[in-house]
Amino acid sequence: MATALATLTGHKDRVWNVSWNPQGTILTSCGSDRSIRLWTKEGDAWVCKNVLSEAHTRTVRCVAWSPCGNYMASASFDATINIWDCKTKDIECIATLEGHENEVKCVTWSSSGSLLATCSRDKSVWVWEVGEDEEFECLSVMPSHTQDVKKVIFHPNAELLASASYDNSIKLYKEDSDDWAVSCTLNGHESTVWSLSFDASGHRLASCSDDCTVKIWQEYQPGNSEGIITPEKDPVWKCVCTISGYHNRCIYDISWCPLTEAIVTSCGDDAIRIFKEQPGSDKNAPTFDLILNIPEAHSEDVNTVSWNPTVAGLLASGSDDGTIKLWDFSGIF
Repeated sequence: MATALATLTGHKDRVWNVSWNPQGTILTSCGSDRSIRLWTKEGDAWVCKNVLSEAHTRTVRCVAWSPCGNYMASASFDATINIWDCKTKDIECIATLEGHENEVKCVTWSSSGSLLATCSRDKSVWVWEVGEDEEFECLSVMPSHTQDVKKVIFHPNAELLASASYDNSIKLYKEDSDDWAVSCTLNGHESTVWSLSFDASGHRLASCSDDCTVKIWQEYQPGNSEGIITPEKDPVWKCVCTISGYHNRCIYDISWCPLTEAIVTSCGDDAIRIFKEQPGSDKNAPTFDLILNIPEAHSEDVNTVSWNPTVAGLLASGSDDGTIKLWDFSGIF
């Protein structure tokens, strides 16, 4: 059913984030040891090819690849975002973005590669323009949350941005007259929303929380057949499913696979769980089944999970135990 392919060691402290390049050939990891590691497969083994040992002066919380795979962005507790040129083996930092007042928790690229978004403990979400000459300019600063912002992600094929916060809410943003603004706020979680993931279509959004639940949000466009009212002709997002009763600790991360449509969660109980929508399920009231539970995936909290974008069923996870693990779940789909 599930095969543990490899355990990757090298980080000297907790691993906060793992992320695949768009081609699915490089896995990046980052953590409290202030380093970024890049892993590739050689034969049957995964090996560390690059270590950016002093990438930041404090914890590196998140690493994200540009859609073209030539650049990487890293977000740190030192309040900066570094941009890395990865076109050659000699990876170099080409820009450092400053402005957040304190810890930057996440960074993400838009699907076009022309925008970057960041979020911070300072309660703000920033949108940056990516220039053709490798210059980055801040387009918008949105102090839209009332607490620490944990996660930002762009829609898979539109310039729509989502954020998750310690204030229990999710916010969606869109461009408005050369600026960015909140288009709607999604309420429903009873505690911190830690992470978000769109499905491949971008019409659904999954969220996970300290309240031990996963919620599925569905987009309804103007003129939808369900008769959902869309004020001012803007799309409306509604919670159509709450997955509960499977997690007994905080759910730290969630990833919706674009290849298999499986949802994976990582949890403070050291477990990894995979959910799949029941065939023929009503899209307005879907049912998701737990199809696999790995109760001791790591020896400590699992902070991050990421599906490979090109190899169905290949998953990476990272933990407080300092390791990254690779899993093959292709046999369950």
